[in-house]
Amino acid sequence: MHCPFCRHPDSRVVDSRTTDDGTSIRRRRQCPDCSRRFTTIETASLMVIKRSGVTEPFSRNKVIAGVRKACQGRPVTEDALAKLGQRVEEAVRATGSAELSTHDVGLAILGPLQELDLVAYLRFASVYRAFDSLEDFEAAIAELREQSERAAPARECGCEGGAGQPAVPVPATAAD
Repeated sequence: MHCPFCRHPDSRVVDSRTTDDGTSIRRRRQCPDCSRRFTTIETASLMVIKRSGVTEPFSRNKVIAGVRKACQGRPVTEDALAKLGQRVEEAVRATGSAELSTHDVGLAILGPLQELDLVAYLRFASVYRAFDSLEDFEAAIAELREQSERAAPARECGCEGGAGQPAVPVPATAAD
């Protein structure tokens, strides 16, 4: 790391700490030549390969902007979009890959978006799953209905574990 004051090509790390959100490391450095101190922030880069072959850094804001278009006219709050963006970023970083395609990022959006709003999910899925016909939409809707029907018995019985999980008996209280 070059010293920003005297441009000496070396520096030594005096202190390292992670940032509050845990996504980067703050390092205090000292120049061995001029003895001045400066701070650097290091983050792991995550690159997205676009369809044209160009690479650019991953942007949570771009994810949110794309999902916002799919959610246009839907009852989805900005806070919900921000949470979705965070979940997607965490998911793509968890892959451990330094480079992802835009298609991979789009697919990572589908799960959280399905939980957020089904209409927005279908809009978004039509692009990232490359729907070519009405049959593609019908198949996706049928799949969503099937998932909803599988989840309905779990909601009705009050099962915490979801479909296929046994119900946990709740002891009666004096208030019952």
